[in-house]
Amino acid sequence: MVRLLVVALAAAVVAVGVLVAFAATRPPVFEVRRTALIKAPPEKIFALIDDLRGWRAWSPYENLDPGMARDYSGPESGPGAAYAWRSDGRAGVGRMAIVEAEAPRRIVIALDFVKPMRASDMAEFRLQPEGEGATRVTWSMSGPYPLPARIVGAAIGMERLVGRDFEAGLANLKAASEP
Repeated sequence: MVRLLVVALAAAVVAVGVLVAFAATRPPVFEVRRTALIKAPPEKIFALIDDLRGWRAWSPYENLDPGMARDYSGPESGPGAAYAWRSDGRAGVGRMAIVEAEAPRRIVIALDFVKPMRASDMAEFRLQPEGEGATRVTWSMSGPYPLPARIVGAAIGMERLVGRDFEAGLANLKAASEP
């Protein structure tokens, strides 16, 4: 029995070592990117992203906790517009602020997460006119990827974790923008 426990413990130590070694080979930064074609002009879509209050109409993160507290500060839109949230549920605690806005082509947002884990990342929306009245919208997020996050990411993966949310958000943005 003791021998079996020693073998099991050794196997677990080796498995953890392999996972840590694999995670250590991953890049120290991450980027997740999703794109959708929306049949609406860039100006209409830009307005829904640039006014953080408009995110309630399309962001997948807005429905994580019905009791989430929201605080808006700064101007209504553009650089300096900010949004903080507090949730005892899945949404956690954090803040985002628009740091760049080039109407109607690009918006850059600084994201600071406090709970469930601390992280500071950047999100970017690029809007490219395509065809008659359509816009290709690309939503990306990037940031530091420290070793503990890479270890968790080896099992779950940022692409899978965040990518699904971006796909849902772009589908919602499409529904909110198209006639």
